Amino acid sequence: MRIKAWFPIFALATGLLLGASTTALTQTTAPPAQRPAAGGRHPHIAGAERALKHAERQLEEAAHHYGGHRAKALELVKQAEGELREAVAYAQAHPDEFKTPPAK
Repeated sequence: MRIKAWFPIFALATGLLLGASTTALTQTTAPPAQRPAAGGRHPHIAGAERALKHAERQLEEAAHHYGGHRAKALELVKQAEGELREAVAYAQAHPDEFKTPPAK
């Protein structure tokens, strides 16, 4: 009876270990030359752009279509990327709005 109890625990632990190591090894990151700058004047926008690029890659690499929801999510990610580009263009066209107030 004891022998039967340890086998499922061993199998589960092995599966978790292999799954975690496979996930860690297959993370996709852009090479340093392709990474965007730290964000310059708009670091939060740059961070959001990086997160959306990562989400886009993950959605494109997904194995299933999930009833059309993957394609819809990909469409929305691309729309969000466009909105961020427009936000940066707006910031460049209206630099006075983004000046930091003088220290008191």
